[in-house]
Amino acid sequence: MMDEKFHLFLKDHHVLNLTTCKDNQPYACSCFYAFDLKNASFVIASDSKTRHMQDALANPLVAGTVTLETKTVGLIQGMQFTGHLNEASKAHKRLYYATYPFALAMLPELWTVRIDYAKLTDNRLGFGKKLEFKRN
Repeated sequence: MMDEKFHLFLKDHHVLNLTTCKDNQPYACSCFYAFDLKNASFVIASDSKTRHMQDALANPLVAGTVTLETKTVGLIQGMQFTGHLNEASKAHKRLYYATYPFALAMLPELWTVRIDYAKLTDNRLGFGKKLEFKRN
């Protein structure tokens, strides 16, 4: 199970940076997310015709970050992750629409990023304090 400190950090944010790679060509994008702590997963919306989704459909191994932008060293927080992208389940779709009710009007394609590894840096817990999550 992922440490609750990950959830405390992620509930205060709503955008992740997602990186894909196809044919040794990396690509990055930003996505709104809903977070499922129990299953250590992000739910994102993105059209399957976009470059990052075309890349992820060809190679579902993805990486990304969620960061707090600050110049105050003692407040630095951020998470780096790797995972697998899949089509969102019905439960994950409900979570996304509960988080972003306005998205129902657009009915976007929804995807799940199952986190395999994550590292959370939180200097508020001590300078350079890092927590790790590894899926079994």
